[in-house]
Amino acid sequence: MPERNNINAGSKARVIASARPFLAALLLFAASAMVAGCMVGPNYKKPTLDIPNKWEGNATDNETALPNLEEWWRNLDDPLLNQLIDEAVKGNLDVAGAKARIREARASYRKAGGTLWPSLDANALAMRNGYGSTSSSAEATHVPDQYSLYEAGFDASWELDLFGGNRRALEAAEYGLNAAQEDLRSTLLTLIGDVASYYAQARGYQVRIKLARNTASSQEKTANMTRARFESGSASGVDLSEAVATVRITEANIPSLQAAFAEAVHRLGILLGEPPTTLTAKLSKPADVPVPQQDLPEGVPADVLLNRPDVQLAERRLAQYTARIGEAQAARFPKINLVGSLDTSVTDFGDLARKSSVVWSFGPTLSVPVFNAGQLKAAVEVAQAQRDQYFLAYQSSVLTALEDVENALVSLAKERKRATILTEAVTNYREAAELSQMLYEAGSTSYLDVLVVQRALYSAEDSLAQSQTRETTYYVALAKALGGGWSKPVDAGEPLIEDDMGPHFALPYSRENAGREKEVSEAK
Repeated sequence: MPERNNINAGSKARVIASARPFLAALLLFAASAMVAGCMVGPNYKKPTLDIPNKWEGNATDNETALPNLEEWWRNLDDPLLNQLIDEAVKGNLDVAGAKARIREARASYRKAGGTLWPSLDANALAMRNGYGSTSSSAEATHVPDQYSLYEAGFDASWELDLFGGNRRALEAAEYGLNAAQEDLRSTLLTLIGDVASYYAQARGYQVRIKLARNTASSQEKTANMTRARFESGSASGVDLSEAVATVRITEANIPSLQAAFAEAVHRLGILLGEPPTTLTAKLSKPADVPVPQQDLPEGVPADVLLNRPDVQLAERRLAQYTARIGEAQAARFPKINLVGSLDTSVTDFGDLARKSSVVWSFGPTLSVPVFNAGQLKAAVEVAQAQRDQYFLAYQSSVLTALEDVENALVSLAKERKRATILTEAVTNYREAAELSQMLYEAGSTSYLDVLVVQRALYSAEDSLAQSQTRETTYYVALAKALGGGWSKPVDAGEPLIEDDMGPHFALPYSRENAGREKEVSEAK
């Protein structure tokens, strides 16, 4: 049997006891090093930006309280819209992807945290050994030509992280988790706004389709009257042709409106994570465009830094990549690891815990980067450049948020003013249309006067329907711009695909792979 450094069972306890003071001293050194250890790289500070004190498009007095935008879509007072938003939050594929990114970030955070703790590995060995000899010396010394060897032990390692590289990595992972959570909020904000906008557009198309049909029906009655007068000789062929053409032009608008309505409904189905035609039956019954029941609280511009998830996401990314500078900088400094091992071996398995020989080692190891052709320094410069990019992205997100709110405020205010003017115009045109129709039936005016008024009335009514739809969509855009979204907690949940982690029998090829190989071979 090969020569080994053996310690009998009686002296094993003394060996371990003699190692305890040394072990305790090293642990104390490690603890003090962790406490007193420095962290290289910049400490993150949230940047301060120059933000206006009030919204230029807000005519009301400044508000000091943070605006409450919780479930703002309920101000539209449409139960079906509320139902669709609830279903979209549960089934939307982009939301499911954002949840998966949260799970990924959580796992990365736990993985980074594990580097701050010691690692311990166990090992075991069972081996049958033998040798042969032509000499008679083996028989003289009674050394067996075959024997068994059993070993068991542990290997441990712990990086002291004197310069904070692992702690910076954990810090970056925490910021990354925050960013993933803000990404989910941003996805929900966009989703809810899109569902509300497409729903309003779908209802707007239904209103315009109904208006076109009613107008065509009214124009058809006038055309029939003109045809009767033409047959009696009291109207010209020109009047009859214009009357029929007016009906057909109005009817020609209906197919394009129906196509636009179908596209909006299909898009809503996709937003719910369902096939495009899922909502066709549910939205087949026409309804009016949902109208806001109250105005949204705008607050002050600084509120967008707290409410807008895309701004918060950009700020968390900036913090994450600031921490990564310290992680890259720490790689340029020495590393100290505490390593240790304990192994025991016997030739009889029953003696493994009683008469085994023990071999142990414990102590620090030092690793110093000496020459790497500037790679570590370049890695720091890469991290700094990435940090600068995210700083600019954060600034851009703030400016974009301010622009979104100002645009939505102006658009909503101007569209409301436009809708008021159009409402007055529709009222006047209706009076004119009724009067001209009466005069035409009495033979006191020409058909041209009726035609002009009818076309103007239809155009004004259609413009008013579009304006009402735009008013609601601008209201939705303002809610999105201010950061209004889903306020209830959302569980990131479990993986969508349930994996069978095994163990499995290893198969050389699956049918799917074999089929693919056959297709490739036939293609060649």
